[in-house]
Amino acid sequence: VFNCSDTLDYLTMAKFFKGLASSGAWACFDEFNRINLEVLSVVAQQVLEIQIAVKNKVKTFFFEGSEIPLRPTCNSFITMNPGYAGRSELPDNLKALFRTVAMMVPDY
Repeated sequence: VFNCSDTLDYLTMAKFFKGLASSGAWACFDEFNRINLEVLSVVAQQVLEIQIAVKNKVKTFFFEGSEIPLRPTCNSFITMNPGYAGRSELPDNLKALFRTVAMMVPDY
């Protein structure tokens, strides 16, 4: 689990994704919508590139200027707290890459 902040840039995210894709690991990016909107737009393209590589069952692929091995078990998850100050709405092209799950307090 990695707690995101507005100081993250697309290069830092690319390093995360390179590690995930080459190791087959999973990561949860907590409070993902704290990342700046400009960075989220680039992150959408990065996530899409990895998803396409997994879908096409390739052994290696080019990502951010490097050829890296791909372990298809890699995955990314995000959490968000919408409506808080300093939070962004996700761009539509990024929203489309993740499944939505809503959580709520149970009504006992």
